[in-house]
Amino acid sequence: MAAALAARRAGVKDVLLLERDQHLGGVLNQCIHPGFGLHHFKQELTGPEYADRFVRLVQEDRGIEVSLRSFAVRLTGTRELSYLRPGALEEVKARAVILATGCRERTREMITIPGSRPAGVYPAGLAQKMVNMEGWIPGRQAVIVGSGDIGLIMARRLALEGVAVKAVIEIQNVSRGLVRNVVQCLEDFGIPLYFRHRVSRIHGRDRVEKVSVVQVDEELRDIPGSGFEIGCDTVLVSVGLIPENELLEMAGAEMDGRTNTPVAKEVNLTSLPGVFACGNAFKVYDLADWVTRDSELAGRTAAAYLAGAAL
Repeated sequence: MAAALAARRAGVKDVLLLERDQHLGGVLNQCIHPGFGLHHFKQELTGPEYADRFVRLVQEDRGIEVSLRSFAVRLTGTRELSYLRPGALEEVKARAVILATGCRERTREMITIPGSRPAGVYPAGLAQKMVNMEGWIPGRQAVIVGSGDIGLIMARRLALEGVAVKAVIEIQNVSRGLVRNVVQCLEDFGIPLYFRHRVSRIHGRDRVEKVSVVQVDEELRDIPGSGFEIGCDTVLVSVGLIPENELLEMAGAEMDGRTNTPVAKEVNLTSLPGVFACGNAFKVYDLADWVTRDSELAGRTAAAYLAGAAL
């Protein structure tokens, strides 16, 4: 939305905004905690409040056409885009394309935690959607694997809902999340954070019953005799995000295999003329305010490209 609005302000007359969900706002709609907007709006807002400010501006701008429940399935290097919307398959030949596709979560399988495959193992962001948007409580005793911001925030959220959060297990010697989240979400709620530890096994037949935890050395190798078990019925995995850039790959853009982000000389650019990437699709940010800042830059850059600027 920030990129679309910035492109309009820079003189682009016709903007099509595709959203695969039934509401604008993306992941912000499930982030009901405060901490958004401190830099961009100079106010502390929740995620839905932050998104709503942009939604209102988009709805007021008649030069921006919004297509909800629309899923992009094909993109070519010449900016031919195919997308599914309710009842139809549409094809568009765009002069410029901005990809704001965000990230997906790393899963248990991607960090290879051994053990059985019982119910009760969730990516932290999925659990956040379950609790905040669907009103479902995933379990009663939880262990968080990884100390990313979503995991820290969900530790607090579950505690507020009466779930016993037994521990946050982090394999590194520092937290992956913001310091303020470590303080406000763990320390203020008395939730233990184990650095240099890893979950070595998940136990349970039909439902998670417990996890095995072991301490690791500086080379991330298990320290013999340091293992212990934590009883729980829920495991949330918060071990990082992967930029969602399959459309860019499909279009033939040069990609960094380590980060799944486009290889580019400047922020928001890709190796394909007229194709841009913004927000977490370009790189993973800590704050939504920085996503907005660079997405606005993407909108202005796309407008400059349409005006004939050499990029």
